[in-house]
Amino acid sequence: MSAHCKHQLQVYFCLLQVEAIEKRCLELFGRDYKYSVIHNTNGEVCGHYPRQIVYLEYECTEVQKDRFESTVQISKLQDLVNRSKLARCRGRFVCPVILYNGKHICRSSTLAGWGELYGRTGYNYIFSGGSDDTWTESEEVPEDDSAVRNGDSQLFDKVRGHDIKLLRYLSVRYICDLMVENKKVKFGLNVTSSEKVDKAQRYADFTLLSVPYPGCEFFKDYKDRDYTAEGLVFNWNQDYVDAPLTIPVCFTNNLNIDWSEYQSWDLVEQTQNYLKLLLHIINSDDESGLLVHCISGWDRTPLFVSLLRLSLWADGAVHASLEPAEILYLTIIFSLFFLLWQIFFFCFNFLKHIVSEKFSAIRKQRYGSLSLFSLFICHYMISSYRNSMISFFSLLISLSIINSPPRPVFHFASSTLSDPNPSLFHHLLPSISLLPRCPFPSERQARLEAVREVFLAAYSSTVGLKSSAPSPSGAISGLLEQFARGVGLRGTNTIV
Repeated sequence: MSAHCKHQLQVYFCLLQVEAIEKRCLELFGRDYKYSVIHNTNGEVCGHYPRQIVYLEYECTEVQKDRFESTVQISKLQDLVNRSKLARCRGRFVCPVILYNGKHICRSSTLAGWGELYGRTGYNYIFSGGSDDTWTESEEVPEDDSAVRNGDSQLFDKVRGHDIKLLRYLSVRYICDLMVENKKVKFGLNVTSSEKVDKAQRYADFTLLSVPYPGCEFFKDYKDRDYTAEGLVFNWNQDYVDAPLTIPVCFTNNLNIDWSEYQSWDLVEQTQNYLKLLLHIINSDDESGLLVHCISGWDRTPLFVSLLRLSLWADGAVHASLEPAEILYLTIIFSLFFLLWQIFFFCFNFLKHIVSEKFSAIRKQRYGSLSLFSLFICHYMISSYRNSMISFFSLLISLSIINSPPRPVFHFASSTLSDPNPSLFHHLLPSISLLPRCPFPSERQARLEAVREVFLAAYSSTVGLKSSAPSPSGAISGLLEQFARGVGLRGTNTIV
């Protein structure tokens, strides 16, 4: 067989695998929601988003699927998406990813700067035969005193005007910006911008929150510390860090957090407090949604979107019918697909830090709500799903995804999976011992720990149990070795 034929077969089987994953995800979404799909098969809408972009319309059971009329005109939504995508970095438009109490939690990248904006519009013009239907809309953005506006302002008015229309169509009022800079600068040029520094104040009708959170460069320090987040504090004195923490008083009064101390928080405390803030925002308004974004939208953004999804799932507020392995599957595919590996690991290992009812979106306290039978079912689910999840992670790592950012290269050695430990609560006892006032973990805690355990089982069997750089703390190797002993896994793989 020729090399060309072999390549074609590899592409064919890769597409079959991707289609199987897509089909599975749509089935999981369909368990709890009526949804519509924007097709992005060849990346024509956005080369950095999934091939099928899911829009959740309303929560329902299978019996209710066709009982209500659609809440959105998908053709109008797709038109708004096509017109607005130039407004944001890499074309990563505002995309709804979680539906909570009828409100959309969205993700995107930040606003595009003039360099990318002119580059993309010129590219589209050339390759569309001298026309660009982005600008053929009859309803123009109002322009005041247009005689004194230059070409840059007029172009920004149009592009960002479409972005604002999409935000309003999705009923988004709150915009949470995770950038540590006001504008991303490279080689002395402003590469990207942000709503918080838009000179024309186009986003003045939205509630803007500047909550600076370190990006992928900082998580290299997390890896170098052997994946230990405790005590790891970001250096806020670096030259490029110029975005202050700016949160409206209405969101700070009831959280019992001293926000003036944010630059002294380690990675754990900072992530906990920001998650509390996001949960408070989505619970404070019964009508309006939330947009979360960083710069490109593929490190900090999916981290917090994923934590929100998992936290709300643990409360039974979203994806209520999904089991731990199923919500893990869905979260990885639709939220974490573009993350650097160290942030990927941090996200799921961090679940141990948000098991408390303090992070619950449900105001009612539910300590001690699980029975012995429920804990047994939880143990059974973990054991049953472990094999399938390990295969799933192996598939994910082997897939070559077009247009995704560079990932570290991993080498895998063989590892074995022995029978699950016969002791009923063997691997839950350490968690139970942390709750002296309660004989058993809360439902929220048990659900999050189940997700974390399925993840660690798959991670330790595919990626490995040791980091490439030895560390005195031995944090990740110690964590995974202890986990492996507890659930019967053994592995000698090394991250390189």
